[in-house]
Amino acid sequence: MHTAESHVTIDVDGTPISGIYGRPDNPVATLVLAHGAGAGMEHPFLGGLAHALNDDGVATLRFNFPYREAGKKFPDRPPAAIAAWRAVMAEAASRSEGEPLWAAGKSFGGRMASMAVAEGMPAEGLIYLGYPLHPPGKPEKLRDEHLYGLTLPMLFLQGTRDTFATPELLENVVARIGRAATIEWWEGGDHSFGRAGVKKSASEVGASLAPPVSAFLRKNR
Repeated sequence: MHTAESHVTIDVDGTPISGIYGRPDNPVATLVLAHGAGAGMEHPFLGGLAHALNDDGVATLRFNFPYREAGKKFPDRPPAAIAAWRAVMAEAASRSEGEPLWAAGKSFGGRMASMAVAEGMPAEGLIYLGYPLHPPGKPEKLRDEHLYGLTLPMLFLQGTRDTFATPELLENVVARIGRAATIEWWEGGDHSFGRAGVKKSASEVGASLAPPVSAFLRKNR
């Protein structure tokens, strides 16, 4: 039986956004989870991951960015997305009992988390679920400059067939960041971590990422 979840409302500079909070007994950490550009917090991928993490003793708070809350398709610009990240992390901190507070996100959500941290948002560490290093087919347009000043623990979970991150380029970025960054390749995985010939629901795929995420949280307590 999964940990009970509660719906929360978070104020972002006068604009309310929705969140879903799950807290097991005595969590080892709280992980705030942001969605990618094309799906909201209710997507089965994020739900499956959150439920599996709750079952493993990690509290989670997933949320909608303002554009998603408003029913828009085009993602928020960085200032609005970063403001949302700050508000949600503050909400998570207010519900914490002192456990480490981490930031994580699928693609766009993870990139915005890293930009928020680069601008001073407190976090114990960052977990990227498919970092969008460059647009598909445009490896020359890297989104990496802000990463090199970060010194907190970072885990890049990335599919080897992800068109948003050429493996060699991402390996070079992680090496340049230094000891703070770790990359774990999802063999055969695409940008959604799906594998050719492997039939799993989005919820099951999300849940399958929980073990490496949980292990990284515990390793860096």
